[in-house]
Amino acid sequence: MEDFDELINTANKVYLENFPPTTYFERALFYSWSCQINDCKFCYMSTKPPVKDFNSVRTVASILAEVILCKHFGWKLGFVSGGVGAIPLPKLEELLKYITLVYGDKVWINIGTVGKSFMERVKPYIHGVVGTVECVNEKVHEFVCPSKPLLPVKRMFEQAKELGIRRAMTLILGLGETKEDFSNLKNLMEEYGIEKIHLYGLNPVKGTFFEEKSPPPKEYHAWWIAQTRINFPTCQIECGIWSTKADHVSILLKAGANSVSKFPVLKRFGLKEAFEVEKQAEEAGRTFEGTLTKYTPLTNVDLSCLPEQLQVQVREKLRIYLNSIERNLNKQKISISA
Repeated sequence: MEDFDELINTANKVYLENFPPTTYFERALFYSWSCQINDCKFCYMSTKPPVKDFNSVRTVASILAEVILCKHFGWKLGFVSGGVGAIPLPKLEELLKYITLVYGDKVWINIGTVGKSFMERVKPYIHGVVGTVECVNEKVHEFVCPSKPLLPVKRMFEQAKELGIRRAMTLILGLGETKEDFSNLKNLMEEYGIEKIHLYGLNPVKGTFFEEKSPPPKEYHAWWIAQTRINFPTCQIECGIWSTKADHVSILLKAGANSVSKFPVLKRFGLKEAFEVEKQAEEAGRTFEGTLTKYTPLTNVDLSCLPEQLQVQVREKLRIYLNSIERNLNKQKISISA
């Protein structure tokens, strides 16, 4: 335990030498819950039939309403994501344009591998591309993600670099990798200039290969974050936690994570798990930017950047989201600030 504590203390020191003592919530903005390949053995979408058309996507209005909530409550957009092939690329380009108009900033995209021509087209709207690496043990990766080989991801990284587009990646811990595989992660990040990494712990999903598996312990999750922080002092590290793992936040932040994600904030806003996340941030010595617990009404939203009909649709979706949050809070008898 002494070695582990020393590792965490070292990682925390490195973090504080490169970042302020703050943290925040990052929201992954999904435009679909369907996928053309749908055979990643950990993924919810693998339990659904593969998408055969472009009808299994959210409305633009619902997506933009969620963007407005992110701005209002101080959540950052971790990335825009969806299943592979779930939306035509021209429509996706238009969606990214609307998101950046409403959000007031560029976004990261995590949409599978895309070609150089598409990256050039959406460059005005994106910070960078996120490669779905998932596992850095090659044998495990081939088994877990049979239709998502790493070579196209690496090619996308190379092309993004040529275009001056930043690179990020996702990694899911608990799929079968071991600590010995960290050297593979280090080599990959160094070779492709990875500036941001989303480090998740496996969340076993009913109906998938991992349904009966156990998620990794928080110490294991923290070990990978700490090693990444020490080896890459300025890298942005996002730790993914679920509502049942809110008590993991403190150790993951002390290990060097910048931010928290995966928490189902629209369903759990203002509830005990949300308070726990903020409490854990305080225990880690971090000031939590934005809020998961303090509700304030949203008024006077400026949507003049959007077509008139879309403005009406966004306002209606926003009303539905806010009413849902308010109902949850009222059930818990939590006050709503005027």
